This record gives sequence, C-alpha cells and structure tokens, in this order.
Amino acid sequence: MANENDAPRTSAARAQTLSDLNERSREIFRQIVENYLASGEPLGSRNISRLLSVSLSPASVRNVMADLEHAGLIYAPHTSAGRLPTESGLRFFVDAMLEIGDLDRAERERIEVEMRAAAMEQNFEGALAQASAMLSGLSRGAGVVATTKQDAPLKHIEFVRLDPARALVVLVSEDGSVENRLLDLPPGLPASALVEAGNFLNARIRGKTLGDIKHEAKAMHESMEQELDALTARLIEAGVAMPAQSGEARHLIVRGQANLLEDLKAIEDLERIRLLFDDLETQTDVVELLTRTEHGEGVRIFIGSENKLFSLSGSSLIAAPFHDPQQKLVGVLGVIGPTRLNYARIVPMVDYTARVLSRIIKEGR
Repeated sequence: MANENDAPRTSAARAQTLSDLNERSREIFRQIVENYLASGEPLGSRNISRLLSVSLSPASVRNVMADLEHAGLIYAPHTSAGRLPTESGLRFFVDAMLEIGDLDRAERERIEVEMRAAAMEQNFEGALAQASAMLSGLSRGAGVVATTKQDAPLKHIEFVRLDPARALVVLVSEDGSVENRLLDLPPGLPASALVEAGNFLNARIRGKTLGDIKHEAKAMHESMEQELDALTARLIEAGVAMPAQSGEARHLIVRGQANLLEDLKAIEDLERIRLLFDDLETQTDVVELLTRTEHGEGVRIFIGSENKLFSLSGSSLIAAPFHDPQQKLVGVLGVIGPTRLNYARIVPMVDYTARVLSRIIKEGR
C-alpha cells in the first residue's frame, strides 16, 4: 500500500511529523481512513470538504492532503484520484486515533452461550472450532485459532498394546482433548506392565502437563525403582520422554475463508486473497505469527507488510491469547482479513472471545 514514489522516512522522523499534526489535519486524515475502512475506495478533496464539521474549501483540503502524503500517511492510487491510507497511516490510526467500541449485551451473551454449548456438547476442541467459526461469522473475515497441545494439563494416561512390539499411549487432557502417540515396547514386556504403568502415572499426573512430568523425571525414577519392576519402569520412562509427533506441537483451526472472497473491488484483490489462501494452507507461518501474540496481554494487531506472512497478500490479523488458571498460555485466536477490517468492532470481539475461552478452561468445561 505504501507509495513507491515517497522518499524513505525514518520512524523517528515520521513519529515527529505525526505528533505535529493539528486537529484539522487529523480530521481530514480520519475521514480518509474511515472511508477506506467502510468502502475500500479513495476519498477526494471535494467529498472531504463536504464531510468536515468546519467549512474548508477543496483547495485547502488538498493542501492538508499534500502534507499528509509527505508524512507517509496517505497516497494516491491513481493520477487525479482521491487518497487512501498507507500501511503506516493505518498503523498510526489504529495506535493513536482508533476509538474501540464495545460489544452490546446480546453479542456478549451469544458468544458466551455458543462457546459453552460447544464445550459441553463436544469437548474443548469443539469449543475452539466454534470460536473460529463464530469469529468468522461475526467479522466477515477468516477466524483462526492456534493451540499448544502438549501444554494442556493431563487428566488420564493409558497404554494400549497394538502388537507385541508397539503400544499406543493415549493422553487425555483436562480440557477433554485426546492425543495418541505410538511407542515401541521393551522386548518381553508382560500385558500387566501396561496397566501398572498407567496406574503409576495416573496417581501422579492430575493437573500436570507432560512438560511438568518430564521435569519431575528424577523423583519419578526413584519411586519407580521402589514400586515397579525394571521393564515397567523402562516403559514409563519411554512414554514420558516421547516427543510429540510431527505437526502436533501446534494445532491450527481456520474457518470462513470464503468470507474473504466477498466484496472484492478489483482483480488485484482477487490475487491478494489467492496469496492469503496459500498462506493459510501452509499453516506454519500463520502459527508463527499467532505465536508472536503469546507474549503480553490483550489484543495485538498486525497490519500488512509489518509481518512476513502478509507481506504479499496485504492482510491484517487481530489476535489475542487465552490462558489456563495458572496463566500458562493455551493458545491464540483471532481474525484475518483485508487491511480495511473493522478494527473498532473486531478488537473487542476477539478480546471477549479469548476471555470466555479462558473462563471455560478455568471451570474445566
């Protein structure tokens, strides 16, 4: 979105320019941004002069627009056209001028009811899928959720023999999610050892993550030496030390990609969405971007080329983390869409949904 003809400006110089904007400049800039967020279209000086609360001629508006363009906040997409905000302009608007709305009571109740119903009728995975689908429907963007499976507190572990040399380790988390891992068995292991191994671990794992158990391996080893035979102890140590299977460390749910095909303004928009679909398919970069939201509280906003993932597709992400009762990170949820997302509406929506998920985790349902 940036104007390629503009000379590069340092962030310090731009920040100084922004702080120097007077009320008239800010109001004209606001009109340009809000028009872009609503319609995606450039706004010209004549229309701006009609929208302003104070009388200002189109010529005077054009002078202010020239200053805003020099500051790197707006640009002209075509000769003799109106102006659109640059990505730097959008960032300034979001950081310094955006008036965040609030969800009304009906919207909050809808989010709460739908999330809890999904958690009760299915499991926590169902609640995550519902969160993604619901955010998509409410925002008209794509809803995304990324979780860290191995960090969930465990409720139950079971060893299920598949054949003499292999067993399935079934990990059931307190949030209801289930993960299966394949384990090689020590030669000559009796069937009773699988039951003993499960009983030993289930007496010690309640509320702990697999990572917690790995850290307590030394204390567990001492207990195993006293209570179990050598083969059963080897089975437990192998089961606890077992790494997650490829692709299971992170789980990504995406809903509502079709929403991004609506209201396309030009063939360039279609190409932008095609590139974003490619990004969503690979998933790795999406999860990496969502992971950046884990550090810190509240909602994070990523706009366009500020991040590697959207450098080509020109999209934005609004995301927030959700946590367990010990404030350990469980995952991140958000909305992906064009840079002209309705930030004022979606920010509180994402924030409230993340808080509801955290409460569901805390209540264990």
